[in-house]
Amino acid sequence: QVQLVESGGGLVQAGGSLRLSCAASGRTFSTYIMGWFRQAPGKERDFVAAIRRSGVSTYVANSVKGRFTISRDNAKNTVYLQMNSLKPEDTAVYYCAAGPQDLLYVQEQTRYSSWGRGTQVTVSS
Repeated sequence: QVQLVESGGGLVQAGGSLRLSCAASGRTFSTYIMGWFRQAPGKERDFVAAIRRSGVSTYVANSVKGRFTISRDNAKNTVYLQMNSLKPEDTAVYYCAAGPQDLLYVQEQTRYSSWGRGTQVTVSS
């Protein structure tokens, strides 16, 4: 398993941007699929985006498509989530997670074996 630490959250006005980072420990980072999930107050945790180890294949939830971009730098053991045109409904705790590279359904949370503690994103209207 890898240890994951998210950063980059904060308070931003609607229409603004933030870039989240997730730093991973260990030498096997490049073998994992990496995902971002979020949980708003009183709601279940939802899939946001995922990226396979090559960085070529990415997946983004419909709710954030065209606004959020996931990327990774395997040399730095880091995955990013660039969030543009933020809306108040994007307010949530954002978590990164590591899962098996062969994961078919990337939004299947139970298959991710390592999770960070999360970073708060608050979008004001």
